[in-house]
Amino acid sequence: MTDTLTIALAQLNPTVGDFQGNLDRLREARAFAAGESADLLLTSELYVCGYPPEDLVLKPMFIDSVRAAVHAFAKETADGGPAVLLGAPWRGEDGRVYNAILLIEDGAVTAERYKVDLPNYGVFDEKRVFAAGEMPGPIAFKGVRIGIPICEDIWTPDVVECVAETGGEILLVPNGSPFELGKTDQRQQLGVARVVESGLPLVYLNQLGGQDELVFDGASFVLNADRSLAWQFPAWQEKVAITHWSKGADGWVCAPGETVPVETGEASLYQALICGVRDYVNKNGFKGVLIGMSGGIDSALSAAVATDALGPDRVHCVMMPSPYTSRESLEDAAEASRLLGVKLDEINIGPAMGAFSEMLAPFFEGTNSDITEENIQSRSRGMTLMALSNKFGYMVLSTGNKSEMSVGYATLYGDMCGGYNVLKDVYKMSVFALCRWRNENKPAGALGPDGAVMPERIITKPPSAELRPDQKDEDSLPPYPVLDAILEELIENETSISGIVDMGYEPETVLKVWRLLDRAEYKRRQAPPGVKVTLKAFGRDRRYPLTNAFLGAYSASPSSKAAE
Repeated sequence: MTDTLTIALAQLNPTVGDFQGNLDRLREARAFAAGESADLLLTSELYVCGYPPEDLVLKPMFIDSVRAAVHAFAKETADGGPAVLLGAPWRGEDGRVYNAILLIEDGAVTAERYKVDLPNYGVFDEKRVFAAGEMPGPIAFKGVRIGIPICEDIWTPDVVECVAETGGEILLVPNGSPFELGKTDQRQQLGVARVVESGLPLVYLNQLGGQDELVFDGASFVLNADRSLAWQFPAWQEKVAITHWSKGADGWVCAPGETVPVETGEASLYQALICGVRDYVNKNGFKGVLIGMSGGIDSALSAAVATDALGPDRVHCVMMPSPYTSRESLEDAAEASRLLGVKLDEINIGPAMGAFSEMLAPFFEGTNSDITEENIQSRSRGMTLMALSNKFGYMVLSTGNKSEMSVGYATLYGDMCGGYNVLKDVYKMSVFALCRWRNENKPAGALGPDGAVMPERIITKPPSAELRPDQKDEDSLPPYPVLDAILEELIENETSISGIVDMGYEPETVLKVWRLLDRAEYKRRQAPPGVKVTLKAFGRDRRYPLTNAFLGAYSASPSSKAAE
């Protein structure tokens, strides 16, 4: 029995499938914890393999490799250093695979606990790959009964209630909770609810880093039983914290430590974009990124995020003017690139347009110029960027925002070309806000320059694809404030057409947006992945059929039902 504990909390950035790299980082954390005389070290959910491993879990070879890596690591804990609570996919004695937390001490795995509540909504698909564990009691460590609910297990009261009823004294919760705007407050409110119900202190330890579309912000925290915040970790930074615990008449208490303010609003959104780009590029081994720099706001913001994520030496911008490109756009692209300190080349696509025009002339004879010719321009740019990517090994970063992707205002194999899209889940109005924010602020840890990163004219001029004379986005789309508001209702809130009309929007506009959104699904299926930052990102969160005859309905009569 003991009345004091020192617990190290490792908020780290694992890579899915990199057992060796993840364990090497854990060894460093454990060595640091040993130097601080820690008794125990806690990792995030499924740390050894990274989260989420998705269908890798279905491969017996993968699970066997995890087991071998864990047992090899376990032998090292015979050195008398801190025990480790390690997250891992684990085959139980019944032969089924669980999302597990393993207590590793004295050279062996001495206890196992399995996740009970497997999330199966939004980006989560754990029932597909894991078996659900039985209701868990606490484990005994140095005479202290520690409950270890895993991530989703604290989103409802049942698992924590079971831990408390079976004598739990401290709750250590490993998490793989992806970032969304407003998620930090939601997690803390959840933690407070479980503390109030159980009367137990709670550690919420979250993963950090980017994994494909998902980004994990960390922002771990510790709550005492009186609901006071003992620790608040920074978001977007690796950290190993040493927490000191003592047992008194009212149970276990964590001594106060750091409480770092967690960024919100545009600051947190911008950091999420940096994290997504940095980890996707670095973890996949790309030299850097190529960006088609149009002189418009989306490519300027994409270039700024990429520069902050990777540094100016790893960002290569290319301006590809056509006969319709304005002098303003040429100047703005050049100035934005200069402010960022990135390389800018210019490749005129006029010759490509001419070649396609000559090649197709016999087949287009007697027809009028239309969107076909506009798309040829966009695809000429896409071909150019992909050729540079193939030749020099830089990944193409596409630049379309969520508003455009929603309504199909993008060209397949043109501006949709790329390996990753930083703005895929960012609405156009948020693009404007992020540009203004970045011109006034430099994010912590950013590798880009101080000060403004784009000329004001890029932010204030009317958006245009510049594929025909005097073209403006609003020639084809509702004004962006209206479009984004309707899209958020349709996508994030699943509001009916009638419900949106009742908010004051024109029925014809709502129906137009509904139909554009529905018809563009085939494009989104072929789009590159991008950072998820909203409640419902395209792809993992929102899955609609490509062949879909349901077009919705609307009647203005008071008795009409909403389109379902």
